[in-house]
Amino acid sequence: MTNNPVRPEWFTIVNPNAGNGKGKKDWERISGLFARENILIVSKFTERKGQATEVIREALAAGFRKIISVGGDGTLNEVVNGIFTQDICPTKEIVVGMIPVGTGNDWGRMFGLPLIYEGAVKVIKDNKIMLHDVGTITFFSGEGQEKRYFMNIAGLGFEAVVVRKTNKQKDKGRTSQAVYLYNLLSSLISYKRPVVNITIDGKSITTKAFSINVGNGRYCGGGMRQTPEALPDDGLLDITVIKDMGRIEIIKALKTLYDGTILSHPKIDGYRCTKLKVTCETALYAEADGESLGHTPVEFGIIPGGVNVIYGTKITQ
Repeated sequence: MTNNPVRPEWFTIVNPNAGNGKGKKDWERISGLFARENILIVSKFTERKGQATEVIREALAAGFRKIISVGGDGTLNEVVNGIFTQDICPTKEIVVGMIPVGTGNDWGRMFGLPLIYEGAVKVIKDNKIMLHDVGTITFFSGEGQEKRYFMNIAGLGFEAVVVRKTNKQKDKGRTSQAVYLYNLLSSLISYKRPVVNITIDGKSITTKAFSINVGNGRYCGGGMRQTPEALPDDGLLDITVIKDMGRIEIIKALKTLYDGTILSHPKIDGYRCTKLKVTCETALYAEADGESLGHTPVEFGIIPGGVNVIYGTKITQ
């Protein structure tokens, strides 16, 4: 712990590359709106992937307890990982807000965060706060085991393949919801459905699985509802297992990914739990909040009420 005095300002971490460069291009406008609303900020631009995690730890050590993430879901993920990999202060003393400037903005979608900057800044000013659960994922990268934290949704199998392809294109400056959808459809051609063992709160099932989604939130991929009934403050993870579905079946079922009825499909199962473990004879890759991670064996957990967040509207059911 630290004895540094608590700073009154919002520490604002800005990803200049978010949303195809919108973070950098629109920052002057966004910072001007903060000034107009008399919201005191201290800002820092990231220069590389992963840096926000390090910067947040430094900001907390310097006495900041209020953080604004200006970017997309990946930037918010890095912020949360900074919060949960420090021992400077209890995580429940920290408040996180967001100005969404990313491509998908799926976490903000769940909380009614406006994409219009004036509206997003007003949400910060209104200062409506709730405690938000935080997911954990432990995975392997080569021979070593690693742990990450996530706010929204993690995935295994097909979803992670699509995210991996999309992230490679994002690194080359090509990113949009159309790119994600193209990668989704093109990956259907070659993707195999491995046999996986899934242990949900101690109960095991073995099945062929197209994908497994683990939701603390409801939206991913720019509006898809893979875990449509998840709540961010119920202390539980929502699990959606898409079993052995063929390519044509998947394409026909795409509509249900967007309208929230995915769990009505006979080859899709839904569960709620606090712990999940997935193993597979072949390496099955994972992603969390759109960030590509390592591979199975993978374990998920939940930290109830892990951190405070600023919200616009609150989902209650």
